[in-house]
Amino acid sequence: MAGTVTWARVKSPWVLHFNSGACNGCDIEIVSLLTPKYDVERFGIKLEPSPRHADVLLVTGAVTKQCAERLKRIYDQMPQPKFVVAIGACACSGGVFAGCYGVEGGVDKVIPVTAYIPGCAPRPEALIDGVVKLLNALSPPKPKKQPKHPKVVEAPKEEAKPEAPKPEAVAPQEAKPKVEETKPDAKE
Repeated sequence: MAGTVTWARVKSPWVLHFNSGACNGCDIEIVSLLTPKYDVERFGIKLEPSPRHADVLLVTGAVTKQCAERLKRIYDQMPQPKFVVAIGACACSGGVFAGCYGVEGGVDKVIPVTAYIPGCAPRPEALIDGVVKLLNALSPPKPKKQPKHPKVVEAPKEEAKPEAPKPEAVAPQEAKPKVEETKPDAKE
């Protein structure tokens, strides 16, 4: 059953988009993924408005102090296993807003992040690549095919039976001429 759930999660992830204080540059790129030009639904990715049904949380923008609690609450409402993708420089590290008085920082300051897609704003191709890599990481690795070896057939082993001594045929021996060896004298 777990294999079926993993297969369904990888083949049809439902994503929830959350803007935690972005300039809307990354949001426009996410919306362009839904257009016919990029058509992420061909990968089975569906934009879901409810965190209770989403598998992947796409977060854009630096996390502000106002949004930090909301982001944590939405993350907690998602069913397990859940995955978070930080999209854009602001979501990855706080971007140009890092260190401001109203900004917590990147998404990883509030919730654990599974994948980062940097850029300001990242192109739709980069978003597709990041989500597909995340999905490939979720799927279990396929076992490598082992080379086929020819089967070695062993002859069946017979029970050891005591053998009767076989009579040996004695061939007549021929007379061999004796060769005398002469030892060379050491004096020569």
